[in-house]
Amino acid sequence: MTDDLAFTIADHVATITINRPAKLNAMTPAMADALVAAVAECNTSDVVRCVIVTGAGEKAFSAGSDITTLDAYATAWDFRNRADYCDALRACRKPVVAAINGYALGGGLETALACDIRICSSNARFAAPEIKLGWIGGGGMAAGLSYAIGSSNAATMLLTGDMIDAGQALAWGLVSEVHDPAALLPRAQELARTVASRAPIAAEIGKLNLRAAFTMPWDKAVEYERELQAICFATEDAAEGRAAFAEKRAPVFRRR
Repeated sequence: MTDDLAFTIADHVATITINRPAKLNAMTPAMADALVAAVAECNTSDVVRCVIVTGAGEKAFSAGSDITTLDAYATAWDFRNRADYCDALRACRKPVVAAINGYALGGGLETALACDIRICSSNARFAAPEIKLGWIGGGGMAAGLSYAIGSSNAATMLLTGDMIDAGQALAWGLVSEVHDPAALLPRAQELARTVASRAPIAAEIGKLNLRAAFTMPWDKAVEYERELQAICFATEDAAEGRAAFAEKRAPVFRRR
């Protein structure tokens, strides 16, 4: 682990804070390893029901990988096979909320795209600037942007490398909400606590269902959804939900 990545759990919500504000929260290999480990803990925890990812300070969510560390890889193949923090976030079983404070550049934008729900501060700025340095993103940039904002908008970002502001990100659907910087994390916490209060198995399966909606043909996605629904319906939590509805009380979900 590293002090440059903070990990806390409270009220069934895990918070992963990229904690290197002096360097715009640029990610080092040690930080990537720590993020991978934090997500692994979330995946195996019955306590964690939702995850928040954010950056320390108000200037940056993350400026992506620290470019000064990239030459440490002996070969391009070693670089390709590094532990990828975006892969880890996409593999998180629990719903993930990105609270994007300031710059989300390169791998920082890919980090945000790997999350399920994205909200940002009014001073947030987004870019895929790799083309200006001679390469392209490799953490899901093209796929994530295309799903989030459509092919033409994605092409504009990928092929120019230029920034868009929070208002443009909201208009394009890259984020769901824009807040004053001071209100961003409280809103993310409120949203995460709401998700955490719902049936946790249903939330995890709902996340699988959303991914299937993007990756399967329409008829197969509907068929898969019905199978997932049947799995949910057989859980103890679903029985508790039906009983609570009949008894006019709040359900107590146990992730069973």
